[in-house]
Amino acid sequence: MTGIADGRVVIVTGAGRGLGRAHALAYAAEGAKVVVNDLGVGLDGAPGPDSPAGRVVDEIRAAGGAAVAHGGDIATSAGAASLVAAALETYGRLDTLVNNAGFLRDRMLVNLEEDDWDAVLRVHLKGHFLPLRHAAAHWRAETKAGRTPRARIVNTSSGAGLLGSVGQGNYSAAKAGIVGLTLVAAAELARYGVQVNAIAPAARTRMTERAFAGTMAAPDAGFDAMAPENVSPLVVWLGSAASAGVTGRVFEAEGGRITVMEGWRPGPTADKGARRTPAEAGETARKLLAEAEVPGVVYGAG
Repeated sequence: MTGIADGRVVIVTGAGRGLGRAHALAYAAEGAKVVVNDLGVGLDGAPGPDSPAGRVVDEIRAAGGAAVAHGGDIATSAGAASLVAAALETYGRLDTLVNNAGFLRDRMLVNLEEDDWDAVLRVHLKGHFLPLRHAAAHWRAETKAGRTPRARIVNTSSGAGLLGSVGQGNYSAAKAGIVGLTLVAAAELARYGVQVNAIAPAARTRMTERAFAGTMAAPDAGFDAMAPENVSPLVVWLGSAASAGVTGRVFEAEGGRITVMEGWRPGPTADKGARRTPAEAGETARKLLAEAEVPGVVYGAG
């Protein structure tokens, strides 16, 4: 290993299983001290029989690394504050925050209950904002004290947030919101030495292995393209000092493929220089749409 994260203290939320666990192990293998956060809930956000964070900590320590478990609810201000405090009190610093926690409550929109909407937005979007806010407050204080950090935040969006996903209105809205949050945070926090990026991963996790059993199944031999460990190298690099100058970007990561997503940008346009009638606006819109690219749509979690 290159030790690209040597000496850094890294928080990973939702790190008990799947992508979060892979990220935590990868950071530890590269020399980081890791705060492993996981509330230990099921796919629907309901409490599970145990917390897996401790098991990941045991794995890291067994391999000679340093890690500590945190079981707080990072979608509450107290839980997010205690998460940052766990890093500072245990290791004396914080360098990287990886926001990864989330779960699903899939429904078609006409069947989507308000509670299911609120729960998914709370964990995914609020669960990104609150740890980010508390970490940023620490880094701002460090900067004001003359100790400008080389801090990193890696957020987790999804193809569903970039393109939409049938049956996942709540999840898609939350993941799209994370992209918007990433762009604002990158602009606002640069003055404090903080870089903020997002990934849109595709991998085999509890959220995808049942919905896409055929696609996500591990092969009998050869490269396992859907293994969550394939995504982690990019996350580790983004969370390291080696990613200097990279901020406000969104990357898709799947198997051996990394894609820089370019997002919304101006397409065909027409300016009359005066107000149109509704009929004229419609005629212009149809002409522009004929010149524009056709948007895609994602079917299911990603």
